[in-house]
Amino acid sequence: MAFNIIVLAKQVPDTRNVGKDAMKADGTVNRAALPAIFNPEDLNALEQALQIKDRHPGSKITLLTMGPGRAAEILREGLFRGADDGVLLTDRAFAGADTLATSYALSMAVRKLADYDLIISGRQAIDGDTAQVGPQIAEKLGIPQITYAEAIEEVAPGHIRVKRRLEHGVEVVECPLPAVITVNSSAATCRPRNAKLLQQYKHAKTITERQVEHIDYIDIYSSRPYLNLTEWSVADVDADPQQCGLSGSPTKVKKIENVVFQAKESKQLSGSDAEIDDMMRELIENHTIG
Repeated sequence: MAFNIIVLAKQVPDTRNVGKDAMKADGTVNRAALPAIFNPEDLNALEQALQIKDRHPGSKITLLTMGPGRAAEILREGLFRGADDGVLLTDRAFAGADTLATSYALSMAVRKLADYDLIISGRQAIDGDTAQVGPQIAEKLGIPQITYAEAIEEVAPGHIRVKRRLEHGVEVVECPLPAVITVNSSAATCRPRNAKLLQQYKHAKTITERQVEHIDYIDIYSSRPYLNLTEWSVADVDADPQQCGLSGSPTKVKKIENVVFQAKESKQLSGSDAEIDDMMRELIENHTIG
């Protein structure tokens, strides 16, 4: 049996490569100074979907992301790895969204997609670390959820069996479909790009991208509909603007601690136990680790 799978993905700043310009003076991330990447745990989620597709030929994987126009890059990345379609949820009204507003917008997009058996996402994004969006979407849709998934062991008509990775072990659970599954980084690493798919989808664009880049390949996009990436606004998903973006975000920042990097620093150690011990103490004291 084939399944319709929605994979939720996010384009995030690569916080693993932080330089002196990575933070603004107010302590917030300078997204323009960091390269944008596919959120790592969302790639784990994509791999779980691809494995289901391998076991159940005919299954369809749709990538859904919310963000600015450039977020279409991760839709193409997903297509290169084996996804079948991509939807970009983009609108100025979505800007400034916290997890509540984000989950509302995504849940409205899922409702518009309508025909789905399974929603898979990464546990959390590296630019937020809240792990709230997946569970909130499940609650808004009124469907079951399984978190901390490490492997989807079986998908059958009406139910799914998942292995969860917990702090002190693992457990195997089942739940009915449709359901939301959030995937840990301990799950299987996503497969690399497929060369044939790269050639097939390298010109896949949203309508806005084609307009900005003045692309006028009308015949190509008419004859190859798979190159047209879907782009939806607030109105397209029938969302309430008051529940989107900043206006729909009740989260209030109580305090900001500036962590501005003035310059890159480095230390050379001789390798002696004493120097290593001193370094570990320093890192713990300034809360870099621990």
